[in-house]
Amino acid sequence: MSTTVVWKPKPDKHDYPAASSYLSLISPAIQVHDLVERLKAAPVEHYKAKDILRASRLALLPVDNPHVAADLKKAKKQKALSPVLIIRGDITDGVDAQIADGYHRVCASYHLDENTDIPCRIVGLGPATARSR
Repeated sequence: MSTTVVWKPKPDKHDYPAASSYLSLISPAIQVHDLVERLKAAPVEHYKAKDILRASRLALLPVDNPHVAADLKKAKKQKALSPVLIIRGDITDGVDAQIADGYHRVCASYHLDENTDIPCRIVGLGPATARSR
């Protein structure tokens, strides 16, 4: 019997500071603030686990990773997981998508079914009007 992942309708409040912490390692503070504010307002979109990993070029973490294991346990108990926060990549500039928060949730979902539809809030790198989509 396969496990269907249950998702919360919106990200947890603590996901945004986590995203900000990660993004501050790769972006200037002013850009991080703008990205996080835009993520808070972005609509939820759905992407397959396999596509999120491919677009971000991140490795699939193993099931014995403590955070992946915890998310797998939650999923198997039908406890809702928080949607993922993503900064859209740009193929023309060679920029990979960035999973600002939710990498472990993506990996856990992939282990259950690589075609899992994962709810995401996603924004582009540039100004909202120019590169949100």
